[in-house]
Amino acid sequence: MPKKSGNGDRLSIANVPTNMLCGLLLLAAECNVNSEPWLAGQRLSVEQLNDPLTRISYRQALEVIRRALPTLPIEGVGLAMGSNQNGGNFGILGLAMKTARTFGDAVRIGLDYQRNLGPLMTLRLEDQPDQTLAVVATAPEEAHALLPFLCEEMFSSILMLGRELAGDAFSPMRLELGYPAPRHADKYRTLFRCDIHFDQPRHTMVLDRSWMQMPFASYNPVTSQQALSLCRAQLATLSTRGETTAAVERLLRPQLRDNPQMSDVAQALHLSERTLRRQLADEETSFSEVHDRVRSERALELLQNPELAIAAIGNQLGFNDAREFRRAFKRWTGQTPSETRRHLA
Repeated sequence: MPKKSGNGDRLSIANVPTNMLCGLLLLAAECNVNSEPWLAGQRLSVEQLNDPLTRISYRQALEVIRRALPTLPIEGVGLAMGSNQNGGNFGILGLAMKTARTFGDAVRIGLDYQRNLGPLMTLRLEDQPDQTLAVVATAPEEAHALLPFLCEEMFSSILMLGRELAGDAFSPMRLELGYPAPRHADKYRTLFRCDIHFDQPRHTMVLDRSWMQMPFASYNPVTSQQALSLCRAQLATLSTRGETTAAVERLLRPQLRDNPQMSDVAQALHLSERTLRRQLADEETSFSEVHDRVRSERALELLQNPELAIAAIGNQLGFNDAREFRRAFKRWTGQTPSETRRHLA
């Protein structure tokens, strides 16, 4: 994990996937709002945000949201985004949850791998004195002004995923939110179909414990374990991204076919190889580790296209020999490309 000396360092580490910001971009397009000004001075582009492999810092994400919200002609932007979620938006994590044994198992999987989706709030599950369960959401102090949006997006996303997994009857017992009721409070009640309490000490979705025992007809132990293996691999990629690491990744990603070397990347960053090596070491990684991670993520993306031959995928990643690619991919993920492709189908 990158070295951290305080909260400010944590906020500047580029380990946040862009899922939420992509949702904002889609909403902007629907509303005919120009999103380019949101990104000014952030060293980000719309194309980069739409790249599923891009990672940004928490601070960058907050800044883009701060700029975006006043420009969108919608009350309850977070509710609008979250209510459009479905299992497909959760990718491999959604598959792991859907193929779990019970609803409770799915919830625990979602909490274990929540960081894979780049949330700006952290979730934990608590037992309540009244025998209910509480999903508690927290965020750093720096996000205080954005809490209504963040809670709306987080809890409505959870709600829609819960209804996809457990059926349309799924609803929380109550929702407790730590900010005053907004003008569009009625939208909360319509969507969540439960009691909504504002000005509370914390942000909490309270669930009936009986939901946790609900078995899934889609339970598949083999598929679930395979998906969990990929979730673990994804989570591991989030723990080492400092700002230099993210910059190297962004330069490598469009050039993988050419197998760029460290000297090429250092020159593009206007650094000496020695300085680049030191900065990566400060973030407890290396050029070869970053290069392998970028290739592994790109391979997982390409394997979802059944028309691409394994050898062709390897070629796009800079491997001239398909056998060399297969060995490398198994080293990265613990599975062969063919096995992974079957799981993603």
